[in-house]
Amino acid sequence: MRKLLRFLFWVALVVGIVIGVLRITAIRWWRVPHDDPYLTASVSPSLRPGDLIVLWRLTRPGFGDLVMCPEPGHPERSTIGRIVGEQRDELVVAGASITINRKRQTDEGNCTQRTFKERAPTSGAEVEQNCSLEELGGGLHMRGDVPSLVTTPPAEVKTTVPQGMVWLVSDNRLFPYDSRDFGPVPRETCSETVVFRLVGAGGFFDSSTRNQYIR
Repeated sequence: MRKLLRFLFWVALVVGIVIGVLRITAIRWWRVPHDDPYLTASVSPSLRPGDLIVLWRLTRPGFGDLVMCPEPGHPERSTIGRIVGEQRDELVVAGASITINRKRQTDEGNCTQRTFKERAPTSGAEVEQNCSLEELGGGLHMRGDVPSLVTTPPAEVKTTVPQGMVWLVSDNRLFPYDSRDFGPVPRETCSETVVFRLVGAGGFFDSSTRNQYIR
């Protein structure tokens, strides 16, 4: 029994040291807030309020990555979006679709759960949206489409990304809070990539939102 306890102690110590080193150098965790309707609407269906997520900061985020950055002009506020444009890229964002340097990004079909509900951040009204899969940067991620019943989707944007900047687009294309609102973001401020969901708002026993890789 004493040998087992000693073994468990050393295992716990080593795990604690490894986590501590990673926490200092490579990762941190952050919980998606419940009280920011603009942010929480914009990150669905990839993330939901109450999600405890892991942010990777050892390597530089790239095209297609979901990143967390300080909002330009309001560094105390965090924003989450997907890098869809880098310096000198020509972008067109129209409804749910993105065209980069005259090449439209591909839609790869529906999510496993084809629809989801999200509240409009201005009115609080619940809106049912379609969930589709989009390919960016060689990987697939979930995207909230603009339902056909919506007659006033976000306005189309055409832009060229300035030098040293990146352009962020929300995964929810109906309720975005991204570079269309606050402009391009300095590349050096976007140093953290969303990589993993430890647990969702339902806690550890909700297996549907536990231990999931986020693309």
